[in-house]
Amino acid sequence: MKLYGIRIFVDDFDKAHEFYSDLLALPTNWRADGMRAAGYGLENAELIVEEAKAADKGLVGRFVGISMTIDTIEAAYETLSGRGVRFEGPPEKQEWGGTLAHFRDPAGNVLTLLEQGGDARDR
Repeated sequence: MKLYGIRIFVDDFDKAHEFYSDLLALPTNWRADGMRAAGYGLENAELIVEEAKAADKGLVGRFVGISMTIDTIEAAYETLSGRGVRFEGPPEKQEWGGTLAHFRDPAGNVLTLLEQGGDARDR
């Protein structure tokens, strides 16, 4: 199997599109305005952002469990903070060697930046 994409639900597609395409600077692979959805390119998968329908409203504004790797987390943190991305706090070194920084999209979904520095599988 191969990972195709990860879906994130939002309550305002237009704000989310601006956030993911402009603030995070992810390339837009496709956009379906009628469906209120778009796919953004990651190196090895697609991040799919979709406006929640009434039945899916409970999926908006939560910790989504997605970590995106970055080479230099401090530089990314400074750049994205300068663009208006709301972080939960500064990057924090983890006991397993990596560094994490959590941020929120306009719908309140929490995503994670990861600078790898160790591998928990080796412990």
